[in-house]
Amino acid sequence: MEISFYKYQGTGNDFVMIDDRDHSFPDKDLALVQKLCDRKFGIGADGLILIRSKPGFDFEMVYFNADGSQSMCGNGARCAVEFSRFLGIIGDQTYFLAIDGEHQAKIVGPWIELGMSPVSSLANAAGDFFVNTGSPHHVRFVENVLEYPVVEKGAEIRYSGQYAPKGTNVNFVTPLSEDEIYVRTYERGVENETLSCGTGVTACALVYGYKNELHEVKIKTPGGDLKVRFSENSDGSFQNILLIGPAEQVFSGKIEINMKKT
Repeated sequence: MEISFYKYQGTGNDFVMIDDRDHSFPDKDLALVQKLCDRKFGIGADGLILIRSKPGFDFEMVYFNADGSQSMCGNGARCAVEFSRFLGIIGDQTYFLAIDGEHQAKIVGPWIELGMSPVSSLANAAGDFFVNTGSPHHVRFVENVLEYPVVEKGAEIRYSGQYAPKGTNVNFVTPLSEDEIYVRTYERGVENETLSCGTGVTACALVYGYKNELHEVKIKTPGGDLKVRFSENSDGSFQNILLIGPAEQVFSGKIEINMKKT
């Protein structure tokens, strides 16, 4: 079976995008997802995204990490919005469904303002922070994130007993100014550092904003720049969370896949 695919990236987080409005992609074949995301034997990506029709929504985003696991992905969602506009499904605004629930987004020039799910609280995690922004994130502030051993320390936390059995994503943060931070991420499901992580920078921005009484935080990552805007409630929860950043198509192609026999 030959399928068409598109490659998108959002601040260096890259994705295989497939128009699956006919629901023909064999999404139970996780070995196929892993192969398509493999950088040596497949197309190569941090994850794979299917765009599907969904009653009551403009579309549904079905996201897989490179290992076949599923979670919410902020950078992937921005790419899904841009891809859906490319397909003619939406204009400059959209209402869509993801694994963590409904989302709204607006395209403003080269930037996409993605509405994230509300966050109920920031939890203490052995002196660091834990935040669930649709995906779980451990947030640690370090003195010099550019020289920090992200993969080594990230794997230690990701596989630690406190997060067993599913593990967590891990973010390391260094403040750059009173309203800007630098974030590097060890991403669960990729099992390595990625150039950016949308749900991760959102978690870091909420923590930094809480600590410094901010409602907008600028973020630098190895893959590019993002912004997170939000409001905080009196009970310590957060709402009106916007993840703001670019998304672009890199290339497209066709690939032959073998359908798994059932």
